[in-house]
Amino acid sequence: MEPIKLDIQCINTIRFLAVDAVENSKSGHPGTPMESAPIAYVLWMRHMRYNPRNPHWPNRDRFILSAGHASMLQYAMLYLTGYDLSLNDIQQFRQLGSRTPGHPEYGRTPGIEATTGPLGQGFSMGVGMAIAEKYLRSYFNRPHYDILDYHVYALCSDGDMMEGVTSEAASLAGHRKLNKLIYIYSDNGITIEGKTDLTFTEDVGARFGAYGWFVQHIDGEDLTEIDMAIARAKAQTERPSLIIARTHIGSGSPGKQDTAEAHGEPLGHEETIRTKENLGWPLEPTFHVPEEVLHSMRKMSDRGVNLEDAWHQMFDDYAEKYPDMESTWIRGMEGELPAEWEKSIPTIGNPGDEISTRDASGKVMNAIAPIMPFFIGGASDLSPSTKTYLKGFGDFETGEVGRNLHFGVREHAMGACLNGMALTRPMLPFGATFLIFSDYMRPAIRMSALMSLHVIYIFTHDSIFLGEDGPTHQPIEQLSSLRAIPNMTVIRPADATETSVAWKSAIEHKNGPVALVLSRQKLPVLNRIELACAEMLEKGAYVLWQSGKGMPDVILMATGSEVHTTLAGAKLLANEGISVRVVNMPSWELFEKQPKEYRENVLPPTVIPRVAVEAAAPDGWHKYVGSCGEIIGMARFGASAPYKALEQHFGFTAENVASTAKSVIERQSRKDGPRICV
Repeated sequence: MEPIKLDIQCINTIRFLAVDAVENSKSGHPGTPMESAPIAYVLWMRHMRYNPRNPHWPNRDRFILSAGHASMLQYAMLYLTGYDLSLNDIQQFRQLGSRTPGHPEYGRTPGIEATTGPLGQGFSMGVGMAIAEKYLRSYFNRPHYDILDYHVYALCSDGDMMEGVTSEAASLAGHRKLNKLIYIYSDNGITIEGKTDLTFTEDVGARFGAYGWFVQHIDGEDLTEIDMAIARAKAQTERPSLIIARTHIGSGSPGKQDTAEAHGEPLGHEETIRTKENLGWPLEPTFHVPEEVLHSMRKMSDRGVNLEDAWHQMFDDYAEKYPDMESTWIRGMEGELPAEWEKSIPTIGNPGDEISTRDASGKVMNAIAPIMPFFIGGASDLSPSTKTYLKGFGDFETGEVGRNLHFGVREHAMGACLNGMALTRPMLPFGATFLIFSDYMRPAIRMSALMSLHVIYIFTHDSIFLGEDGPTHQPIEQLSSLRAIPNMTVIRPADATETSVAWKSAIEHKNGPVALVLSRQKLPVLNRIELACAEMLEKGAYVLWQSGKGMPDVILMATGSEVHTTLAGAKLLANEGISVRVVNMPSWELFEKQPKEYRENVLPPTVIPRVAVEAAAPDGWHKYVGSCGEIIGMARFGASAPYKALEQHFGFTAENVASTAKSVIERQSRKDGPRICV
């Protein structure tokens, strides 16, 4: 078959795999795969370096479908080029348990580099991937040994261009001169509600040019223009690239091309017939893949094997010349921590010293950084306040590839970039801001939890006790909302020694993100001779102190800075002859992973009066205090005042803790016998 005709056959195969899959499932987005098939074909067949037989080859180019609703485009490319995805998988599109879900899901389908769908997230994760590539290239590569040297490609939509996170990430990428970033914007002029000019009339090219990107405009159906534009983008040495491709949604559909109807619903039986007839495609069978198409596109598997074999030959020479780098590479790629790394974690302070947990955290970070070369991150213009600057490791800037990333006031992009970095072995990224501003990061945090990524979030200024900045900066509902995210681990240590253990837990916890929630104000270092050891934090909750033996009269629970107040209240009760147990609960998630026997030993299920103390919204605590207990929390916004005044005003005092506990005990004493308090 003539090359041009074969190209058209391949492109139409991609289109109709998408059309038939969407039609078969009666759900999905056919229009974008139809319009972007020429772009994907040229990119995957002429430019991208990858090995379908080993989707994890370290030096592969990355492809992100930021327009995740066009998932069938990517599934078609994966199947046709030889990844471990079958035609039957394509036919199971959007069905329960299938490997072809409605939007691409990292870890479910071979070759999917990131979960996408929420618009702007894929775009921004790609920026994180490019940051990781630049750092790792600087760390590992040596003269004549380009061990890592790959591009990050993404296909984006109008919706991506509208989302605010895209602007944040694009600005950051342009400033950082991330030249390995090549994005193609499929500009079809259509959104769900109609034409984009209903809401979107800006000059996107001028905007990205202002960000410092290399911008090109092409016809998205002209294979030569697509080919040349990608080649020019790859030749860039100091700028990320945006290729704006004018496309036609639902390309080839007589009744739905260039209409909103092609976006979020199947073409329909009649229109599918008309489209196949229009493009000269057989009506039967559905999911038709011509043999010549499969033969041609499957050659990419052999090509990928050859590319990786050549890379391995180079790596073997590199390993012989740089054996220390080889061992670091192997350990990092396998996700192993340096041997005995935990010995670098310092014990901070002595009993009675007053140290904020944010200060303690900063000391831990700087102690472990020298032996953890892939521990990298930064803050949203707040490293002096969050104490997250790694001293002596330089900045990640245009002329320097250090380990301190300055994200600027871009929390949303920071979160998404951290995800892109975490998707790149062996990176261990961290990002910091005030707890209140986790709200700006919420979509990215949810994505890291959804993908089970090892991202460490450092949230300081963790309560109303940040003081005078007042209710705009004082978090209330943030703790409970973070705890509500599945697969998210939240740790709020009570003092400096627990902060050290919290960091150990965060670094060793690989299945999902971890949020370290830290105080602005100084907190006394607890006397661990009198109290349970700080290492018990790894259990999530533990008995910190108890007066007397046996079953206590009351259980007091707390986290973070409120542990000190609660402990003081408990001692007031003990002085009155009341048997009291103080349970420190720095991490509900870690506690819930403990065996039932342990959990019931800490919190016996028989009726015992309980009081929880936390300067945050009380949501969730009812699980632990039951309907018979009390929660000293914040059911309103805070106020601007010194934190000592706020403690008194909102009742976070030892006296109020003791008084509340006695009220609960008295109320319980009227009940007839022990019962489970739920």
